[in-house]
Amino acid sequence: MFMAKEKIKPFGSKVWLASPTMHGDELKYMSEAYETNWMSTVGENINEIERVISEKLGVKYAVALSAGTASLHLALKLAGETIYGRAKVGKGTLNNHLVFCSDMTFDATVNPVIYEGGIPVFIDIEKDTWNMDPVALENAFEIYPEVKIIVIAHLYGTPSKIDEIKAIADAHGAVLIEDAAESLGATYKGKQTGSFGYCNCISFNGNKIITGSAGGMLVTNSLNDANKIRKWSTQAREEAPWYQHEELGYNYRMSNVIAGVVRGQMPYLEKHIEQKKNIYMRYKQGLKGLPVSLNPFDAENSEPNFWLSCLIVDEDAMCKQVRSEFNAYFRREPGKSCPTEILEILMRYNVEGRPIWKPMHLQPIYRKNRFITRESKEIDRMNFYNEGDGIDVGKDVFNRGLCLPSDNKMTLEQQEIIIEIIKSCFA
Repeated sequence: MFMAKEKIKPFGSKVWLASPTMHGDELKYMSEAYETNWMSTVGENINEIERVISEKLGVKYAVALSAGTASLHLALKLAGETIYGRAKVGKGTLNNHLVFCSDMTFDATVNPVIYEGGIPVFIDIEKDTWNMDPVALENAFEIYPEVKIIVIAHLYGTPSKIDEIKAIADAHGAVLIEDAAESLGATYKGKQTGSFGYCNCISFNGNKIITGSAGGMLVTNSLNDANKIRKWSTQAREEAPWYQHEELGYNYRMSNVIAGVVRGQMPYLEKHIEQKKNIYMRYKQGLKGLPVSLNPFDAENSEPNFWLSCLIVDEDAMCKQVRSEFNAYFRREPGKSCPTEILEILMRYNVEGRPIWKPMHLQPIYRKNRFITRESKEIDRMNFYNEGDGIDVGKDVFNRGLCLPSDNKMTLEQQEIIIEIIKSCFA
């Protein structure tokens, strides 16, 4: 039954987008680290989560690191050294080489390219999964055939079209790095994301489907590469009786205490995925009849982990919306709405939503970088806040999309009320 806005009271406690869901086992393993005095970057918790993650993903080796970003950084360093050779101290291994990157993602996917001296080239998303478009990637290789590294992100826990992307990478002699920070537990053709690339990365940040409050993991099938990552992540100390260093290192190893949190979380991964999927399906059913749809996925070949449920407003149901660098405005129109209005209304009821990731090619820091679409090799980016122009899919999804509250502690009653609030925006 439709409920008017004024009949719905704000929630007493905030309904979050995605917050940690703890079970108690986490505290047990943290306490063990404390009681045995293994509080640093070695210990049983680290050993165990490296074993569990490598087993879950079906890869041979996993290296526990301080953050998903640290994992991505060392993955880029490793790929750069493998392809271009070791860098001199103070210079990155990529050294002005181009790297193809997912355009719609958090900037942690891309920043490590800069850390290593590379230049990101952004590849537009496709409509089927909101992930890197294989057609646009092929276009990019026609323009820049010399590129040897591709970084893909599985957006909001939805697998990319990995077979197509990997086939293109192989045809051009390029290596693939998976940013699986958001997609732990998601599968493509029955195989875990994070197991397809040359080396791949996971995040245990506080809002992820499995959290350590922080932390990340790099996974690989090469023992030599795993050992390199372990060395680099502990300040690249050489095997000498004293502290000897011959290359640049980093303080990137995971704490045994953080590893205890992850260790306590991992047995609940499938339960968390089931809860997230139920949230997605309830939104899909509850919003039927509205001029909206949820974030898409390739149901034939993939099973997301449904980390975040997202909504996109139909083009002809969008009210007027304008965004500047820091603000957004809309004009109310009967029967129509837009992300800005929906997010503002949700906020009034103490509900957290978020805009879709702003594409990297629209970010001020990266606005001069090259950007490749499936339909055009050159696109006018001077008017990047206008409505989608039909060729820039990422910009269009950003304009019309938003992330819905997807916390797996959200009650059925809370979600039903949130659905009614969204309906009221289109009244």
